[in-house]
Amino acid sequence: MKLTFWGAAQQVTGSMHLLEVGHYKILIDCGLDYEKETYQEENQQSPFDPSSINLVILTHAHIDHSGNLPTLVRLGFEGQVLCTSPTADLTSILLFDSVELFLRKQSRKPRTKRGNFSGPKPLYLHKHVMDTIDRFVTIAFNKPFKINGDISLTFIPVGHLLGAAAAVLTINDDGEKKTIAFTGDIGRENYPVLVNPEPLPEVDYLVSEATYGGRLHTKDQTLEERLVKEITEACIKTPGRLIIPAFSIGRTQSLVFALNQIFTKKLLPPIQIFVDSPMAIQATDVYRKHHNLVNQEAKDFYKTMGDEFEFEHLAYVQTMKESKDVSNYFDPCIIISSAGMLEGGRIQDHLYYNIQNYYCTILFIGYCAKGTLGYKLLSGAPIVRIKDREMMVYATIRQTDLLSGHGDHNDLVKTVKQTGQPKKVFLVHGEEKSLQYLANALQEDGFNVVAPERGAVFEI
Repeated sequence: MKLTFWGAAQQVTGSMHLLEVGHYKILIDCGLDYEKETYQEENQQSPFDPSSINLVILTHAHIDHSGNLPTLVRLGFEGQVLCTSPTADLTSILLFDSVELFLRKQSRKPRTKRGNFSGPKPLYLHKHVMDTIDRFVTIAFNKPFKINGDISLTFIPVGHLLGAAAAVLTINDDGEKKTIAFTGDIGRENYPVLVNPEPLPEVDYLVSEATYGGRLHTKDQTLEERLVKEITEACIKTPGRLIIPAFSIGRTQSLVFALNQIFTKKLLPPIQIFVDSPMAIQATDVYRKHHNLVNQEAKDFYKTMGDEFEFEHLAYVQTMKESKDVSNYFDPCIIISSAGMLEGGRIQDHLYYNIQNYYCTILFIGYCAKGTLGYKLLSGAPIVRIKDREMMVYATIRQTDLLSGHGDHNDLVKTVKQTGQPKKVFLVHGEEKSLQYLANALQEDGFNVVAPERGAVFEI
């Protein structure tokens, strides 16, 4: 049995791991690697022959785990993609949105003399997304699924995102039973809307994410307290606006539910809230469709107060005209818009009109990869480029980890310890410092740990 790491190796994005059992090849995740500004070009080529892959296992929908599936299909992959039902629904939304983002980037550059767009060529088109969706086969949580006579798969809920799962494979490798688990992205306990991560079984090998290695989430303040504080500072004490970049899928739904609870309790006076993201509207419908998979808190709220994602003074923005009207709304307000790293979507319009506004606060609630506009703002850049224009940063930039969908250092260590004493623990999906911190902590506890480089091959 052979394991090769083709993505999220000593970096965060681009999750992609190749497991070979004899001649049978399984790809676990196929995400976009967007660590570089030239990420579209970087993702054009596959490091292996896509037609040789028999099966893909998709842990969850986020684009750094799912976003290059249509490229795989375009280049010759003909197998199935196994995932949970919510993951299939959410991934479909994200992949179609990716096509629109590619096309917009291509059309921004001047046309050539022949009239063609000179921007980066799209990684894939709508046809490739539809071909990919046709390959989805959904399986339930905690029910072993027999892939073939030698391999079975079980999905374990891990929070992080609706439908997110750790993939646990039980394998007959030439008469020897072996188990290997891929955590995908591990969530955290008591997160709005999402269930707590379930314990993983004991395994022989573990591939674990390390995003928050060496970092602990804020403990001295609740999410409710922090949101009340930020809204008070940005919208009440000073009548301004609070802009919250949020991923349309996952983060927005949890944030809206948290705000619903705050205003239902009357902890703040009414303030207009805009969710400016058509994709978030689609994703919220998926959360409603799979309401049986949300946590008990959300279910109880629904029974007593109604829809977690609808309340007075909350408006979902659909059209571009409505979005422009939000920019012209001059009373104090909260604007939730995507994308969370500011690399596209309507959030760029709101930044364009507000980055030089002293009465605007931009609150980041998630991770921003190196090279992204969000990362530059969080790093304190005094000037940023938005829509081909250099702009001074006068808005207040704030950040909180209380809505991070990832478990912190202690959560990651806890997850690894649940799996017994694996023969080897592979750490992926983390920056160098995070990988090192987590590796050191696990090694002190007696674990055999490695943080593989891209292309590293292991016989297991």
